[in-house]
Formats: sequence, structure tokens, C-alpha cells
Amino acid sequence: MTDKILRCRDVQEVTGLSRSTIYRMMGRDDFPRATKLGVRAIGWRQSVVDSWIDGRSSSD
Repeated sequence: MTDKILRCRDVQEVTGLSRSTIYRMMGRDDFPRATKLGVRAIGWRQSVVDSWIDGRSSSD
């Protein structure tokens, strides 16, 4: 099974968070760190984002 890489816009759509909120939360270790894909590109593994979402919904 291949784990899809989500770019920032995809993560924003899936989580409902703004770009600045995602980066702020990453800085506080409240959101998974992005993986560097290239010189100017980052992304998140879909499984990691899905796990984060599942963890948030179970703690509510």
C-alpha cells in the first residue's frame, strides 16, 4: 500500500485549518511535522494526518 503525500492545500482542506495555524501548531508540536520533499517543497504523509485527526476526535 502506498502512503499518499499531501501538500499544504490538501492538508488545509482535510483538517479545516489555515496555513498559518498548521505552521503555528507544528511549532508547538501540536501537529505532525512536514517531510521535506525538495528544496522548496514539503508534504505530510496521509496516514500521519489521518492519525492526527483520529486522535483529535477521540479526545473530544
